[in-house]
Amino acid sequence: MSETKLRAWWFHRQGLDGSFRGKAPAEVLERAGWARSVGGVGPYLTLFSRARASREAADAAAANLQIHELPTARGCTYVVPATDFAVGLKAGEEFAKSPMKVAAKLGVTEKEIEKLCSAVVVALEKEGPLDPEGIRDVTGKASRNLGEEGKKKGVTTTLPLALGLLQARGEIRRVPVSGRLDQQRYKYTRWKPNPLAAFKGSVGDAYTEVARRFFRWVGPATLGEFQWFSALGVKAGKEAVAPLGLVTASGTDDRLLLPDDVATWEAFTTPDEPRYAMVSSLDAISAARRDVHSLLDAKDRAREVLVDSGKKPLGGLSDLPAHSILDRGRLIGLWEYDVETESIAWATFGGKKNKALASEVEETEQYVRDQLGDARSFSLDSPKSRAPRVEAIRRMQ
Repeated sequence: MSETKLRAWWFHRQGLDGSFRGKAPAEVLERAGWARSVGGVGPYLTLFSRARASREAADAAAANLQIHELPTARGCTYVVPATDFAVGLKAGEEFAKSPMKVAAKLGVTEKEIEKLCSAVVVALEKEGPLDPEGIRDVTGKASRNLGEEGKKKGVTTTLPLALGLLQARGEIRRVPVSGRLDQQRYKYTRWKPNPLAAFKGSVGDAYTEVARRFFRWVGPATLGEFQWFSALGVKAGKEAVAPLGLVTASGTDDRLLLPDDVATWEAFTTPDEPRYAMVSSLDAISAARRDVHSLLDAKDRAREVLVDSGKKPLGGLSDLPAHSILDRGRLIGLWEYDVETESIAWATFGGKKNKALASEVEETEQYVRDQLGDARSFSLDSPKSRAPRVEAIRRMQ
């Protein structure tokens, strides 16, 4: 198999080659994949790198429920399109119950939480959107503090348990206080109509639909990569994909495609001219498969980069160590935003630079500076914590 072709195919299918320019945020997420949201700029950069969507357009799509952040696969939060609200929620159904296992050891019963769920729903029906403190005030003694033992186990009060279950059931949804996708202060509101009402299938059916989407977004992919994304075991993973009739992509040993993509894959050729994209550290081209190795040329896999407080070889990483620069799917460099200078610190492996790449950097820099103000990878990322990465990138050769 040509690794060059595989990377270029992912790049194209993900719309990073410019083919999604001007598309609405919901369509981008339908075709490129759900955008991982951890309080960082990942969703915004997903939409900008593919469609040049402004922050205003992304926020408007969220406000109008064309896209929404919700708990889904693996119990993680993603920004998903409206067409996938029901499937996403159903796929996250079992994960929403996990915190109750810990809470049960602290003396919390299902009956207690169900009573609290009912109180929360009544409060939101009566008062409208409320933040957690407002919900506590209105529901009074329906929730309780779980003391030091609960704090040690990460379950400080019973309210988050109820809020998590209600979100997973589609009864309520959380909305960012500022209207932005890159922060984690929320209010909660009733979700009407409940999107799950439109999904009549089982959890297994939902996983099959997640699999269909996954292989459309990042196929050719392995069954193991899908299992990671879905958190399914080997048997359950095989059961989920069985109805799809996946076939082995020509030129690969274990990478699978949807049947409808076979002819297009076989006819696809790698573009001759470079095509650059500046993506987030959680971009679906890597994060959906949790694989950096396949995006690298062999000569770059031993290259060491700063990860946390030490250096590690790029080829051994599961996750991108920083926001990244791609050329037709190949990882060729890294970037971060320097708030102090209001500029992007960037470098490519081997120092490769040209006008087209400089233009891509300039457009992304202007977007981050003028519309986002910063480019946090996750909620706890800050200019101070990012400073070593910025400096390491500037020293790259």
